[in-house]
Amino acid sequence: MKELLTILSEEVGQAFEKAGVDVSYGTVSLSNRPELCEYQCNGALASAKKFHKNPVETAEAVAQVLSESGTFSEVTVAKPGFLNLKASPEFIRDYVSGMYDDEDRLGAEKTAHPEKLFMDYGGPNVAKPLHVGHLRSAVIGEAVKRLARFEGNEVTADVHLGDFGLQMGLIITELRERKPDLPYFDDSFTGDYPAEAPFTISELEDIYPAASAKSKADEAFHEKALAATKEMQEGKRGYRELQRLIMEISVADLKKNYARLNVDFDLWKGESDCEPYIPGMVEDMKAKGYAHESNGALVVDVEEEGDKKTIPPCMILKSDGAALYDTTDLATLIWRMKDYDPDEVLYVVDSRQELHFIQCFRCAKKTGIVPAEKKLTFLGFGTVNGEGGKPLKTREGGVMRLEYLIQDIEDAMYAKIKESSADMEDSEAHEIAKTVSLAALKYGDLKNQPSKDYIFDLNKFISSEGDTGPYILYTIVRTKSILRKFAEAGGDITNCKPQAPSGASDKALLERIALFSAEVRSAWENLSPNILCAYIYALCNDFNHFYHDTKILTCPDEEKKAGYIADVLLTQRVLEKAIDLLGFAAPEKM
Repeated sequence: MKELLTILSEEVGQAFEKAGVDVSYGTVSLSNRPELCEYQCNGALASAKKFHKNPVETAEAVAQVLSESGTFSEVTVAKPGFLNLKASPEFIRDYVSGMYDDEDRLGAEKTAHPEKLFMDYGGPNVAKPLHVGHLRSAVIGEAVKRLARFEGNEVTADVHLGDFGLQMGLIITELRERKPDLPYFDDSFTGDYPAEAPFTISELEDIYPAASAKSKADEAFHEKALAATKEMQEGKRGYRELQRLIMEISVADLKKNYARLNVDFDLWKGESDCEPYIPGMVEDMKAKGYAHESNGALVVDVEEEGDKKTIPPCMILKSDGAALYDTTDLATLIWRMKDYDPDEVLYVVDSRQELHFIQCFRCAKKTGIVPAEKKLTFLGFGTVNGEGGKPLKTREGGVMRLEYLIQDIEDAMYAKIKESSADMEDSEAHEIAKTVSLAALKYGDLKNQPSKDYIFDLNKFISSEGDTGPYILYTIVRTKSILRKFAEAGGDITNCKPQAPSGASDKALLERIALFSAEVRSAWENLSPNILCAYIYALCNDFNHFYHDTKILTCPDEEKKAGYIADVLLTQRVLEKAIDLLGFAAPEKM
């Protein structure tokens, strides 16, 4: 199905053509004065200069043509040439009927030009638990991935684990000090290494912060860690085996925590997977004259004419020959292009990493790693802050672990559910709390523009009133309750079809529903799930106004009742499809 505004614009455009003006001036938009009209067109004003026509006269001529159309119930002209439009109830009925019959896609067409998209989001370092800083990359990335796929694009999602940098050298060095007799540290050992790792995930989570703190206070330890990192990168046998074991244990734990967020990846690749491509990449950059030495390091200049601020060179190798983030991100692009040949690579990463990606993107294009026609996109996100706009931390002042944040919301939601439904079984209350708290967390994040910071407020997130996840779910549960009661009273949903709206709240609801495909497309094209969140919230408000204004189940007119039930069912379908695109679901009751 074409989008609602596209259909309206085509009809108004034809009316412009009949009035002697080009069809392109017939673009229709939602009214910015809803008290006056539902839709508007300002084409008569825009065309006046080119066609040398009085805009009021042009608008009146267009209005005359449209008065004979069944699409609009009202067309008026306002000085100095605005066209104010109201769609006919019959047109709205016909449009949403098409959505109603298309249960899977609700009338939303797939893109005419699908692309192969490779997404890089998540980005945790192994051996470290996910913390609150990983929330936005996972939540935003998952929503964008789902939107891209819904629009018909082929998407490959990679978590891109940090497993090749200094954190590995720190862990290896600390482990060596704690357990020096392990065979991984014996250069003469040639046998098979033990099948079982010499540490658990809990021990790893203690080793890394201890090593990190020691590295900051002890220069000798720091130098050892740097040396261990370089040896691991160069393929030292024992260190590579430790890296493999760290990855194995860490990934199992990370998958568990991402599952709690309803986030999944197609690939669980790490930085180390690009290692085979690094030597050839470096030699190629040298041979073609792109790379040169600067203070002992190997760099590629990426500053361009017209830059308003200095863009430092992209560092390919450090002065000691070790690889760093620039190196691995560029080499990773080599294998992504080789193995997947995407039209676009999209990175969902903290906004503070923007300079790094400017450098890498320019270097990749300059050196031919990525062909000129391919797109490299950086979607930067802001931070999650606590009260007063300060970084969200634990009571002890440390970085908050993501699993603790999730648990805090679940516990608060469980307490709220038990308070309002004391007789509910604990097991049921816990299951509902999990579902609702995930919606509270993800919607509370996604409703914000990705690039903006926001303040995490637990009480606001779990509130069932206002622009929150629980409010959205309460609305969906309300639709389910109405449909359940209708069925229990002997109603047959198969006999219910959308009808021409007879009241203001009924029409407002259906017109909002009709915007679904356009809002989803806009959220994808702008890489802004917050657009879909705003639509969902508006739809919930429209539905609840309709619910309070209308006798749905007690309507004495059976035909009207059937139409109302169809409205309820279509609202439920749209809302559940929308929240699925955002990465959460609704319970059967709350």
